[in-house]
Amino acid sequence: MQKGNIGVTTENIFPVIKKFLYSDHEIFLREIVSNAVDATQKLKTYAAKGDFKGEMGDLTVHVSLDKDKGTLTVSDRGIGMTEEEIDKYINQIAFSGANDFLDKYKNDANAIIGHFGLGFYSSFMVAKKVEILTRSYKDDAKAVKWSCDGSPAYEIEECDKQDRGTDIVLYIDDDCKEFLEKNKIQELLTKYCRFLPIPVAFGKKTEWKDGKQVDTDEDNVINDTTPLWTRKPTDLKEEDYKKFYRDLYPMADEPLFWIHLNVDYPFHLTGVLYFPKIKNNIDAHRNKIQLYCNQVYVTDQVDNIVPDFLTLLHGVIDSPDIPLNVSRSYLQSDANVKKISTYITKKVSDRLQSIFKSDRKDFEAKWDDLKIFMHYGMLSEPDFYDRAKAFALFKDVDGKYFTYDEYRDLIKANQTDKDGNLVYLYASNKEEQYSYIETARDRGYSVLLMDGELDSPLVGMLEQKFEKSRFSRVDGDTIDRLIAKDAPKESALSAEESEGLSTVFSTQLPKLEKTEFHVEVANLGETAAPIVITQSEYMRRMKEMSRLQAGMSFYGEMPDMYSVVLNADHRLIKRVLDDAKAHTADALQPVEGEIRGLKARHAALEQAQQKKKADEITQADHDEMKKCNDDIAAQEEKRKQILADYAAGDSTVLQLIDLALLQNGLLKGQALNRFLKRSVDLI
Repeated sequence: MQKGNIGVTTENIFPVIKKFLYSDHEIFLREIVSNAVDATQKLKTYAAKGDFKGEMGDLTVHVSLDKDKGTLTVSDRGIGMTEEEIDKYINQIAFSGANDFLDKYKNDANAIIGHFGLGFYSSFMVAKKVEILTRSYKDDAKAVKWSCDGSPAYEIEECDKQDRGTDIVLYIDDDCKEFLEKNKIQELLTKYCRFLPIPVAFGKKTEWKDGKQVDTDEDNVINDTTPLWTRKPTDLKEEDYKKFYRDLYPMADEPLFWIHLNVDYPFHLTGVLYFPKIKNNIDAHRNKIQLYCNQVYVTDQVDNIVPDFLTLLHGVIDSPDIPLNVSRSYLQSDANVKKISTYITKKVSDRLQSIFKSDRKDFEAKWDDLKIFMHYGMLSEPDFYDRAKAFALFKDVDGKYFTYDEYRDLIKANQTDKDGNLVYLYASNKEEQYSYIETARDRGYSVLLMDGELDSPLVGMLEQKFEKSRFSRVDGDTIDRLIAKDAPKESALSAEESEGLSTVFSTQLPKLEKTEFHVEVANLGETAAPIVITQSEYMRRMKEMSRLQAGMSFYGEMPDMYSVVLNADHRLIKRVLDDAKAHTADALQPVEGEIRGLKARHAALEQAQQKKKADEITQADHDEMKKCNDDIAAQEEKRKQILADYAAGDSTVLQLIDLALLQNGLLKGQALNRFLKRSVDLI
């Protein structure tokens, strides 16, 4: 028997493995099974080269539990090890500088294992004792047993093992007993080992017999040794790709389409990426790409390997150029990773363009499920925008699709305003904005439907990309101001008439929380609606952006601001104006006379003060000016109250306001109930 200490410069390696790797302790099984698979593949390589001439036989790696003994065993029939090889590979750990080690890697288990070649030693994260029983494939090799109890001390002795290969026996520690549970091991093997290239068996397959599940004689092989991405696309059918997707994501909808990756230079990369159906909620679809290294599972956190928008894809990437154990800082700086990222972006855009060109009808049918991915990519990756702008689509409210160039050519003649700007009209909700859409159509204008989660920031970006263009939502203003062809028409109303009309309606508008109304009078034409409520394009966009960007949250706290536009050309508005004059003339005459006198007085005081220097204006002058202003305000309040009293009793005013509010989803509760009763009365 040989005894000794493992060749490390510090005796605290095992406490370090226990303590600092504990958060990722489940990867021990991946490491041990991967080592077994590597040993088996090496034997196959030696046999292919003629360096091993014996019978290979069954090469299945076996994982087994013994709850009574408290052991978990991984057995292979690979190349095994001699006593000298154990001393070289197991006892001499390339490890030094304990303090640097702790400071740099204490929070990153993958980095430690990968950096220091400690794959086997990850077993001490869960085991109080580990035994290696091994016999080399070499002729006349003796079987040896290595054991270590979690201190640097080890023992090596000869043992009785007839077959070549290695058994790793882990005596599971008391605080890790979950790794003696069949379901837990099955879960970890499925997660980390389901696509390893050598069969891995865990227990026996079961069948239903005499009212219960019983073991059969057949090994329960948990992995697919030739997963879809390792096979040639020419050997695969559409159903093969769909089945693989269902295996990976049992609860997901069927994918839109997929890309089979296969590149040998300047790096090695295989894989299959699927486009899932994404209606909304981007975050729910992230981190569904599984990263493998030679069919060994590494992670599903691929945000440092592919651009942000590509994390919405699902599927598998397998590359030996990305080490099995990697730290995030490594991924961010590695040149191969950057090349892989660029390559995948190009392959994705090439695939999309290919589908668009070969079967545009199918591409259009999938656009609504695809657009959030496309828009995310175009917003976040300038290179992707440059590639995608040729096949990105607009959809109009009639469900027709256009490329950006096609749509520009369609609307150029009719939707260019007097200043030469091309105006893209759009609706965000076809039903809620129906009447605004119809008003635009009556002018012969086309309206886009932009109802996606990212359409608001997309609009802002496209306005920067498109020359002399702007996007306007159909309810952002009156149609003639959205696309102004001529200078505004002079109003036939006097300033006093416009002000009076505005006051009549503004006094009857509801007081809604975080909502402000501004009333104005405009000439919209006799056939246009009597009242149109619009919302500022700029403020609405800012509020929409505030929901997506935390730094803009203050916009979200600002009130919704609406313009209530009274159509002075409409017969109902004209009737209200005439009726208001008739019913309020007697009451308003003395008030308006008083206001005119006070304003004349105000002008005289102002003129007198302008002739004086600042230090010559007395307190009495200030007091007199203040009193005049207060008197004007009091008389104007009287005037407003007279008009308000009239308006409150005019069912036409109230009905017109409620109709406009109803059209914009702003009429609710008691106000809606009053409107319904009034409507019945009017009928």
